[in-house]
Amino acid sequence: MNITDLSPEALSEFPSYDDHEHVRRFVLNDEVVAYIAVHNSNLGPSLGGCRFKPYTDEKEAINDVLRLSRGMTYKNAVAGLPLGGGKAVIIGEPKVHKTAELMQAMGEAVESFEGLYITAEDSGTNEEDMVNISQNTQFVTGLPPEKMEGSTYGELGGNPSPLTALGCYEGIKAAIEFRYKGEKSIPDLSFAVQGVGAVGFEICKLLSQDNPKITICDINDENIQAAKDAIPSLEVVDVHDIYGVDCDIFVPCAMGGVLNDNTIELLKCDIVAGMANNQLLSEHHDQMLHSKNILYVPDYVINSGGVICVGYEFFRNSGYNPQDFNIERGAMVSHVERIGKIVYEILDRAAQEGRPTGETADNIAEEKFLKGVALNDNEEEENSSQNSTKLVQ
Repeated sequence: MNITDLSPEALSEFPSYDDHEHVRRFVLNDEVVAYIAVHNSNLGPSLGGCRFKPYTDEKEAINDVLRLSRGMTYKNAVAGLPLGGGKAVIIGEPKVHKTAELMQAMGEAVESFEGLYITAEDSGTNEEDMVNISQNTQFVTGLPPEKMEGSTYGELGGNPSPLTALGCYEGIKAAIEFRYKGEKSIPDLSFAVQGVGAVGFEICKLLSQDNPKITICDINDENIQAAKDAIPSLEVVDVHDIYGVDCDIFVPCAMGGVLNDNTIELLKCDIVAGMANNQLLSEHHDQMLHSKNILYVPDYVINSGGVICVGYEFFRNSGYNPQDFNIERGAMVSHVERIGKIVYEILDRAAQEGRPTGETADNIAEEKFLKGVALNDNEEEENSSQNSTKLVQ
């Protein structure tokens, strides 16, 4: 395998470069090139998924791995995990180029960081790929439960979508409490959910337990049908009409970049709170939402349930646990549920400082990872998830 470390000078031409610690190029085989970036490891080894995508060229891939790895630093810090931010990207069409041998080679690439980077599932990769990667490195998480040894910790692996949705649900409740000061709750409100795939469907199920009005859309008719079969009361609109739905809370759960100059002008909501990654097309859209008095819950905060899940799995499998987490499912669920508390604190601080919420979340994350401070408020760590009445099993 051919391996090349990119210099700061070479990286400085990319807009997403942010003094990253390491960026490494790998030639996995005759056709496929991959990159791994470690943005910041002040809080611990860097964790971030492995994306497999047909980038137009290597420059686009480099800028993406820089952007994504930086985002993971902020997400892990705000989530209260003793982990830094990293990311991997593989350039290619998964249906054409992906093989077991290629993913095993990616395992060698991960191993070259000697534990400084931990990989996981992302767009274009799945559990089977993580199993193949694990043939050549232990620094991989998100493995299927049957691949995990021991049963005393409960089930930590597997599909994180229900817990990602649980974190979003708790974040939505916190945003409602902050915005309406106890005068309204979920049954009194209306929701527009953009995308009812794995996580969007789960948040619909959680919200529907309180019987609010929920309007949905999706580019996939099968997803719409599955959601309607499970929750007949759902209303459906075209994907282009979801932004203009007269609702209280807009819940983006599909693609990134959905909050932009055009769509923000169409919104008829008080709150934006959903699980899609990179919802803001550009940084100035944070201020644009703030100026329109729309309460934006930063996406990387409210959707951090997934990274908490794979983080706990890694702590359990590796023995890395500097903050003495209680590594069992109940503690993990309690950690996910605390996303609501984190969301409220960010919204409150943003209001006090008169700043947009995204900017405030970034400031809080930077206070954590730049100083390398202790992260985890673990007075609730010992609590069992049995107290959670909204967790989808």
